[in-house]
Amino acid sequence: MKKLIIIMIILLIIFIGMYIYKQNKIITNQASEVSVDEITQIETYLQKIYMWREITGQALPAFDSINNAPDVWLWEVVKKNLEEYELSYEQLENKKKEIFGEDLQKVFPREGYEFMEYDEETDSYYAIGSGLDNQEDVFLLDKIEKKNNGYVVQIVEYLEDYSQGYETTDDEYNIQITNLNDEVVGEVKHTESETNIQQFVKDNIEQFTKKEVNLQKDENGNLYVTSVQKI
Repeated sequence: MKKLIIIMIILLIIFIGMYIYKQNKIITNQASEVSVDEITQIETYLQKIYMWREITGQALPAFDSINNAPDVWLWEVVKKNLEEYELSYEQLENKKKEIFGEDLQKVFPREGYEFMEYDEETDSYYAIGSGLDNQEDVFLLDKIEKKNNGYVVQIVEYLEDYSQGYETTDDEYNIQITNLNDEVVGEVKHTESETNIQQFVKDNIEQFTKKEVNLQKDENGNLYVTSVQKI
């Protein structure tokens, strides 16, 4: 019984360590300045605004001001974070403010756009399905610096290509890890954990695109993106 308890304690310690490692994906020693809760909040927000390049051109485009961000990317972010697919104009505008804050002056187009259709009879907007490829757009947190009531966050961008899995009936296949120039950096077994894939990216970090994301906090502690630049 004592051995079983010891084994359970060891497994619990390993699990906690893996969880903290997954959340605290900061390569530099700056992790001491940023809490695990802050890292989780940052990653959760970035997941909300990180898109699919086959739809929006870039998963996270570069812009010097949120008001200069590409329209399709903005509205696809709004659509991605909606729980319904029949919406009023007010609902769309409210979701826009929730994600991007009050600084975004652009308004949702009354006539809709290519992926959100307006129906005059119901005075509602309907989300139109978008075709996705076999590549998953992924980012990895690299560095986080606290600055001016916000954060400067460096991310590493890469693609996980699952095409081999669709081309074979074999249970054993590899995931290709690709950079944004569509260059295959390497392959990992599809059974590998996300943590191991992230470690592969870290080990080959110079072959991937990096971007710097500026985030600001409002008085309620909510995060909003203000600019993104390639570095």
